[in-house]
Amino acid sequence: MILWRRLLWVWATFWLLMLALGIQESLWTGKLQFWRPLVNNGSSALAATVLIAVHIRRRDWRDSLLNQPLQWFLRSWASMPLQMVAYITAMYALRFGIYALAGSRYQHGPWLEVMAYEATSFVMFYALFSGILFGVRSYRAWVEERLAAEKQANLARQAQLAQLTQQLQPHFLFNALNTVSSLIHTDPDAADMLLTRLATLLRTATDASQRPEQSLADELNLLRAYADIMLQRFADRVRISWEIDANAQDCRVPTLGLQPLLENCFRHVVEKRSALTHIAIRIKRGVSRLQIEFEDDGDLKLLPEQRGVGLGNLERRLQSLYGTQASLELRLRPGNGLIVGVSLPCAH
Repeated sequence: MILWRRLLWVWATFWLLMLALGIQESLWTGKLQFWRPLVNNGSSALAATVLIAVHIRRRDWRDSLLNQPLQWFLRSWASMPLQMVAYITAMYALRFGIYALAGSRYQHGPWLEVMAYEATSFVMFYALFSGILFGVRSYRAWVEERLAAEKQANLARQAQLAQLTQQLQPHFLFNALNTVSSLIHTDPDAADMLLTRLATLLRTATDASQRPEQSLADELNLLRAYADIMLQRFADRVRISWEIDANAQDCRVPTLGLQPLLENCFRHVVEKRSALTHIAIRIKRGVSRLQIEFEDDGDLKLLPEQRGVGLGNLERRLQSLYGTQASLELRLRPGNGLIVGVSLPCAH
């Protein structure tokens, strides 16, 4: 409808120009009567506007044949002779009627010449209007199709994010419950504190499909809650250092997107060795990027050939949210161990 409203101004301008030409012709005759060109052009404009309005409101077969232009124009032109008769009849009926009401008589040339002129004008007008109508309807159909495709793609993307997020829940829940169960008899207060931390994580995981992103500050609160749970279980076997850029707190990151990176360190390093493991968490904000690194000093000497469940899900979430603007990279730490790096867009 917005497009038709814009074309309405073009239509009105066209008829105002036609009126100006009619007044100019009247001036040349030396007998200026403003109402005569107004009636002549006004009757033509009114009849043509009614005809166009009928065309615009009719949808029936028109939209279904837009991908077959020849069929569309043949069907459209099938009713042209009848519309031409209706248009000319209505136009001259208006002129004769208004002139009669004004106490005058509408002067015209021989009817054969008049009909030939009006028919030629109508055919030219009809051809032009048909082309415009086809173009407008094609454009509108293309826009509607594109919007429908974008809506479907967005729904599919949301469903994929929800599925990937839900896959994360049992993954960290199993380890967290093991930690609580190991403390429930020996240290009830610590177990109670950890259950509170776990409840926070579960609430966030439940809402993650509705809120696939959140600020780094909120994500770090969840990451520290998870870290507290795991540090309680492996207190004598792990140390965690945090190097967080204060300017990065408002950057957007995937909800529960950092937790799999830390969990990967515990599952594949801390749980499998008795020696003390150092884990470094580094997050820095650049000009337009957020750089995240999780480093451990484990015994790894070769990069794994495949991603685990947590890292695989996180990588797919990054692709769904940011496409090629995000990346997840594994590289060996100098000596032994692994560095997992994530790069995300984050503009100042």
